[in-house]
Amino acid sequence: MNKAYPRPDKAKAKIVVNHLNFYYGKTQALLDINLEIPEYQVTALIGPSGCGKSTFLRCLNRMNDTIPETLVEGEVLLDGRNIYAPAEDIPNLRQEVGLVFQKPNPFPQSVYNNVAFGPRVLGIRDRVELDGIVENSLRQTALWEELKGRLNEPALSLSAGQQQRLCIARVLATRAEVMLMDEPCSALDPIATGKVEELIHELSDRVTIVIVTHNMQQAARVSEKTGLFWLGELVEFDDTARIFTRPRQKKTEDYVTGRFG
Repeated sequence: MNKAYPRPDKAKAKIVVNHLNFYYGKTQALLDINLEIPEYQVTALIGPSGCGKSTFLRCLNRMNDTIPETLVEGEVLLDGRNIYAPAEDIPNLRQEVGLVFQKPNPFPQSVYNNVAFGPRVLGIRDRVELDGIVENSLRQTALWEELKGRLNEPALSLSAGQQQRLCIARVLATRAEVMLMDEPCSALDPIATGKVEELIHELSDRVTIVIVTHNMQQAARVSEKTGLFWLGELVEFDDTARIFTRPRQKKTEDYVTGRFG
């Protein structure tokens, strides 16, 4: 179910992508992608496996830079700043634009140290300030009441759903402005999935969220905008309600109705 409270008809674009092409060696994985991701909304990316969704997502915080022999062409503008400019501070970018992976990946440390890791990297050493950041981040992810007595326990002892919410809290602790989520519920049971989806609803008041999902029902439930990727191309990008009820492209209609894909 989409949010019940009103949204502006024309939200400010947090990220603008212009003529983005991406290559793994000689293989082109993204072909001339153009779209605007609105601020403080949830944008869902759907499409079959291998169509470029996750590659595109990682372009938004330059995680693909870690892969050898890749090439990016075009622009990705974050609040008007081209993140592919030579002078871009990449560690700072990844604090602004955090990534939550498909499988929960907490550090093999305590719950507290997982959340405090990013702030410490940013130079925060004061224990009172760190305590406040940890508590606030866990409260935002509805984990504080569950874990306030377990902060010194290993994060790997938590359930899968708690681990994934902890990873979200870890992103929030760096005061990220954008959260990228790569199939964040694929490894979770229905109850944990419901908690993460509710969390996505709540966080999008404060954070711009882009989620890759193979679950079209999930895309319909959590997002305001949806884009369909197909063989490296962005077939259609529009309001989620329109994508699922009145798409402009036949390929989109065929995919969301299950005719193929």
